[in-house]
Amino acid sequence: MSYIELFLLAAGLCFDTFAVSLTGGICTRGSLCVRQILKIILCFAFFQAGLSFAGWLLGYSVSDYISKVDHWVAFVLLGYIGAKMIVEGCSKEEEAVSKSSLLNPRQLVLLSIATSIDAVAVGISLALVKLSFLKVGVCTGMVFACTALASLAGLLGGRRLGSGIGKKSEILGGVILIAIGIKILIEHLTA
Repeated sequence: MSYIELFLLAAGLCFDTFAVSLTGGICTRGSLCVRQILKIILCFAFFQAGLSFAGWLLGYSVSDYISKVDHWVAFVLLGYIGAKMIVEGCSKEEEAVSKSSLLNPRQLVLLSIATSIDAVAVGISLALVKLSFLKVGVCTGMVFACTALASLAGLLGGRRLGSGIGKKSEILGGVILIAIGIKILIEHLTA
């Protein structure tokens, strides 16, 4: 995978975080101090990057056992995650995230984990396509940076943008992940 593809993967992963942060920003009455903003964005970024790396470690340990079907596994995992994001983005239900839930440490950690579960599967996919340790490190850094920026953009822009964009961002993230899964499958089938 190229660095551009890794960046797109990192960007695709952070749309759940953007949607949750956007909702939290919309629900904010007044402003958040810099310390609160840093706590929120760093928590989201830490879990997203950490769980993607943990997924890579898990996938790396089992990749030899499933090397004949690894491209199918990567395709299915990314396709499933992408489709799930699209379905959630098209649903009429709005996630209820209030300012207090983002400022409550326990709830912030739970929201960070909930928006990062998909990162484990993406990390496994990276191991299955034999991504080098260097590229995984770069990808983990990209995931951290993209998630932090997405969370910041959601928090700060939430009140201005309105609630409608949150779900649309999940659809875009899902399309990106499906496209990367299809590309992995095509590369392995034509090789």
